[in-house]
Amino acid sequence: MVAGTSNTESLVRAGQKNYVPNYAPKPIVLDHGRGARVWDLDGNEYLDLSTGIAVNAFGHQHPELLDAFMTQGQKLWHASNIYYVEPAVRLAEEIVEATFAEQVFFCNSGGEAIEAAIKLVRKRSSLHFPETKREIITFEGSFHGRTLAAVTATAQPKYHEGFEPLPGGFSYCAFNDPGAIEAMISEQTCAVMVEPVQGEGGITPARQGFLGHLRSLCDKHDALLVFDEIQCGMSRTGKLFGYEWEPGVVPDVVTMAKALGGGLPIGALLVGKKAAGALPFGSHGSTFGGNPVVTAVARVALRLARSPELQSNVVTQGERFRSSLAGLNEELGLFKDIRGRGLMIGAELVDSYTGKAGELLDRCTEYGLLVLVAGPDVLRLLPPLTITDEETHTAIERLERALRSWSAENG
Repeated sequence: MVAGTSNTESLVRAGQKNYVPNYAPKPIVLDHGRGARVWDLDGNEYLDLSTGIAVNAFGHQHPELLDAFMTQGQKLWHASNIYYVEPAVRLAEEIVEATFAEQVFFCNSGGEAIEAAIKLVRKRSSLHFPETKREIITFEGSFHGRTLAAVTATAQPKYHEGFEPLPGGFSYCAFNDPGAIEAMISEQTCAVMVEPVQGEGGITPARQGFLGHLRSLCDKHDALLVFDEIQCGMSRTGKLFGYEWEPGVVPDVVTMAKALGGGLPIGALLVGKKAAGALPFGSHGSTFGGNPVVTAVARVALRLARSPELQSNVVTQGERFRSSLAGLNEELGLFKDIRGRGLMIGAELVDSYTGKAGELLDRCTEYGLLVLVAGPDVLRLLPPLTITDEETHTAIERLERALRSWSAENG
């Protein structure tokens, strides 16, 4: 890789000085991208297997997304929610047509979508049930966002530390444990919220039958079933939603974000029949929710995500990545589990390498790959859904070289 220029070094220093230190960016400055590739300010090229944490799902500078952005950007950038704008109305219409939903609320991010879901299920309960029915059950290993309510819903204590007192009314259950949730859910439960594939928690899919079990329990106790599809939705797993891998399961509420905007900030709350109307006039809002430029782009992103050809590519390329990792792992013995669905892949390090996923991320960067971790022990891959055979082949070659290099030093 080319050594950093003075301009890169100056920008890194400025970022370190002026950013709130809640992030720890790598000392590179990304400059531009096309397809699955990005280049930094020094001209180094990388294959992007992180996609801005599942946001740039259709790669960089996708021509149809770019065209929608430019066209709407020359018409109207923003309007308040006192008025309708056509892109937002059309996007809501298309989401309703494509899904279980009867109503849609737009906001700016996944965290906002989760906040809206929490308010929705509590408000619905307040309209129909005693005030004791307010409990929301989430699952160990989950991640639902960084706002105070969303981080409380996230059943990982490390995200809670220092932010106490946390909002009440949340209970945590073991993930993929039918007996545990059956023992926990009660008449006090107003909702169960779950990721069909846990993302930050390690790329762990719900076991077959678990989501159906949740559906039955929610029906029995008159609770709403909420699926957090912020990371695993928009065909990341090879189907429009991750929950669709379990046939016959229909949620009451779904949260979307990330890939829905194709790179622009948007969140959405999808509301089914049982919860429709539970957020009446004045009960919730979002200044930028339904922004015309963002929703114009999101309309194209949704159409791309629904393409059978794209979904087939996700399944095919995901199998190639997992098969290659598994084959290499037979030789190197780095991982105790390689899991996920579609192009949502997690490789969990063996116990002797506990806590070293970050080192692997850095080594991959050195070899021209942008990857992620999911906690300290899981290497996470979220390639573009549009990744080509050639790009996958090159990515696998670089990944193998990076893993061999790291293994040789740490074996």
